[in-house]
Amino acid sequence: MTKQLFPLALGGLAIGTTEFIIMGLLPDVASSIDVSIPVAGHLISAYAFGVVIGAPTLVALSAKFPPKSILIVLMILFTIFNAFSIIAPDYNTLLMSRFFAGLPHGAFFGVGTVVATKLAQKGKEAQAISSMFTGLTVAILLMVPFVTFIGHNLHWRYAFGIVSLLGLLTILSLYLWLPKLKPLKTVTFKEELEFFKTIKAWHILTIVAIGFGGLFAWFSYIAPLLIHVSQFDASQVSYLMIVAGAGMVVGNIMGGYLADKKDPATATIMLLSFMVISLILVFFLSENKIISILLTFICGALAMSIGTPINMVMLKSAKHSEMLAAAFMQAAFNVANSLGAFFGGIPLFFGLSFSYPSLVGAFMAGAGALLCIIFYKKYQQSF
Repeated sequence: MTKQLFPLALGGLAIGTTEFIIMGLLPDVASSIDVSIPVAGHLISAYAFGVVIGAPTLVALSAKFPPKSILIVLMILFTIFNAFSIIAPDYNTLLMSRFFAGLPHGAFFGVGTVVATKLAQKGKEAQAISSMFTGLTVAILLMVPFVTFIGHNLHWRYAFGIVSLLGLLTILSLYLWLPKLKPLKTVTFKEELEFFKTIKAWHILTIVAIGFGGLFAWFSYIAPLLIHVSQFDASQVSYLMIVAGAGMVVGNIMGGYLADKKDPATATIMLLSFMVISLILVFFLSENKIISILLTFICGALAMSIGTPINMVMLKSAKHSEMLAAAFMQAAFNVANSLGAFFGGIPLFFGLSFSYPSLVGAFMAGAGALLCIIFYKKYQQSF
């Protein structure tokens, strides 16, 4: 982590906090606004839908400007939209505020991914990207449990006040420490879109949307899983989120290292395959508290380790379209978020236990691994 990359990591901390706190506070939010937990799960999908719409759209509109200016404006929007959740009076208003809060998310990470590679030493581009995502993992390790604790014991609206404060701090750090770079766009928007007319581009995005969706099928319902299946007290969930966060910190470092040392497609296949095994074990063994804690760590590590390798697959494939490609990747990650929350919630509507979303996740991760194997065999000469 360098001083230049720190503002990107701080932005990742703010974004990671707002994205994941709703999962730990899902029972509290559902109770407060008088909806069921599966219906409250749509707040996760609304945020993800905002990312999907905002990522390519905002990048396309802003690409001709210097990246420092783009990132500052995106974080201003992020701060304002998250502040709306503090005062949202009902479910529909909160749903809309979550959608708008998601709009700058993908664009920030999309621009930040390319900026990180430009600031990196040669041969360490993947580790520079993982440095930016360190903020995301620290959010899950420290901020999400802390904010979940505050939200559970005081009120969930305080959580969004903390997120808004993190947004303000990110704006300040971007202004002070991010270097001034020339606009990253080197071709016209029409030329950038040429890559997305290829099967290769959509193959990668589908791997993310389906395979990474397996993570969110599990993680979207982690709080009720730990409470109702593993029989932990609700007050312990914030502490158990630290276990998931610790795993993600380890996984983020591991993913960056693997993506620089091995071809990223092979690393993605390997990590998705391990994710399948881990989620199946969650389904069968979560009633044991000790094993449940161990699997929470392992699944967290595997989930975060996949992000950097698959991003490198896209960046290596999308010559001259890197920034738009990185934005589309963030959209795909949040399609995964939405699909995981949606498909993971289906067994719950039929009255099945909270262990079943992880089984759905295993199927999704398995499908992603299979798609990645097909991709590797077809395009391996590219890597």
